[in-house]
Amino acid sequence: MATSLTRHSAPLTDEEELYWLALRLVPGLGARRSNLLLQRFKTPQAIFRASASELEGAGMSGALARSVASGCSFEEAASQQQLVRSAGAHVIPLGDSRYPEPLRTIYDPPPVLFARGRLELLASVAIAVVGTRRATPYGIAAAERLSGDLARAGLTIVSGMARGIDTAAHRASLAAGGATIAVLGCGVDVVYPSENKRLAAEIASSGLILSEFPMTGVAFPQNFPIRNRVISGLSCGLLVVEGAQYSGSAITARLAMDQGREVFAVPGNITSKMSWSPNLLIKQGAKLVQDWNDVVVELPAAVQRRLIDEGRERLINQGLGTASSGPAETRPETSGNNPASDPAVQNLPPAQARAARQVLEKLRVDAAIQLDTLVESIDDMSPSEIIAALFELEILGLVRQQPGRNFVKVW
Repeated sequence: MATSLTRHSAPLTDEEELYWLALRLVPGLGARRSNLLLQRFKTPQAIFRASASELEGAGMSGALARSVASGCSFEEAASQQQLVRSAGAHVIPLGDSRYPEPLRTIYDPPPVLFARGRLELLASVAIAVVGTRRATPYGIAAAERLSGDLARAGLTIVSGMARGIDTAAHRASLAAGGATIAVLGCGVDVVYPSENKRLAAEIASSGLILSEFPMTGVAFPQNFPIRNRVISGLSCGLLVVEGAQYSGSAITARLAMDQGREVFAVPGNITSKMSWSPNLLIKQGAKLVQDWNDVVVELPAAVQRRLIDEGRERLINQGLGTASSGPAETRPETSGNNPASDPAVQNLPPAQARAARQVLEKLRVDAAIQLDTLVESIDDMSPSEIIAALFELEILGLVRQQPGRNFVKVW
């Protein structure tokens, strides 16, 4: 399909953009049918100039052919065009040179993408990180650690901005100073879930928000399986952190396999329902991931070369004297068995360092501990001393508080 489509190397005119929007908004005309029409007629303008009989000859039903020929979607397309302008968003049609090439080659690429943020990320090397909305502390820790390290390695982190693993992946990539793309199941001017309003603003500023759904589009449940093919299609590989047997991450993994993408999975506790999907994927041949390098070494040689070249350019731009040699050296090491070795703890005054070390020794990465349980487990410290130590560790980024006064150690 991509070889026969007329592409635009220059920016689209307002009229050309209107035709693409009108094609996207024809009722009942999905991505696959749109692409078949584009194969036949080359441009949206030619599609709308065709008669109903010509459209039927291209395989459209009579009702759908008449709907296209009537031009009934142009009024809504004009409204969408105004909404795009008001939101500071952009329309990226399939014929645009900025349209991401990996996505263009899948079976049913969206005819139009709506984008808000850094459009240059559409040309970056991306890895998808997905998982359950009901993530465990272990899953959150793994998603944050791996996403941050992969972002430092030069990969753009793609996810769906859902609760749980998706949110952890986006936040970690931003915290690492890396790039991230959020693919939504609603309009790019709609925040879903609502609690991610601040995260959405950060991604729109430092990353990219992407959707195939029109502006103001509501996040209907049926939209999310549809958008999952875009998450995998944008990426050279897919990393599954946690997911139940019939989860969205399992669906996305199947789509990635169908698209010829590398599939990676983080192994989980066999007694946890959230480990079903990644553990099953590993049994079926997905690459087991323990650290960021397990992902990078499996990527195509051309992708690895590009990452090396881009990394070398970053080193030159930053100055060799201040650059680090790899992702693991760009942040404190907090996951070891000896919390006393953490440099952030060692820099505290002696009394505070002792208290912090005792608290860290009791906390875990993979399971939250409730404050009352923590207090009971440390005999030689008062509750106020433990709370003060927790507060200090939170400031240092070594401990995270979860709802219900539960605490986990940051990996």
